Amino acid sequence: MSFLNAVINTVGDEFLKEQLQDRVDIVGHKIKFMDKVPVVVLNADNQVNHDLDELLKVAGAELQEEPGLAKVVIYLEPESSMLNLMGLMPSLIQHQWPAVEYNRLYLMEPLHGDLNHPAYLIEVLEDLAEILYPGYFVFGNEGKSWVSFSV
Repeated sequence: MSFLNAVINTVGDEFLKEQLQDRVDIVGHKIKFMDKVPVVVLNADNQVNHDLDELLKVAGAELQEEPGLAKVVIYLEPESSMLNLMGLMPSLIQHQWPAVEYNRLYLMEPLHGDLNHPAYLIEVLEDLAEILYPGYFVFGNEGKSWVSFSV
């Protein structure tokens, strides 16, 4: 989590810095007792999207390059909303993927915030933790910044 600590350390307000560190620590503490989740993030062309790799590692992901090896597939298209992706999903999904079998397909809103801004970075981390470990993390962003997609 060193990159997150470095970002948090840029915050001048000590109270805010402590709050942000607490949020990261909550995620880190819970996932250290859980198995890593095989995940791949794809764009609308079914190409691997690496924008979230570092945050996914912190959130407990085992990054995959092939959807056939992932138990979780997250679609993130920089220029397309979740609503637009929803219409494309049926043609993108391969029914033999484990994520389809486990019903673990997700759509994320494009990242419009500054990934160098500590509060935004931690919000995305919390979204990823909520996606990877449903039931263990409930931050209340489902339907806002991400949604589950059922086939």
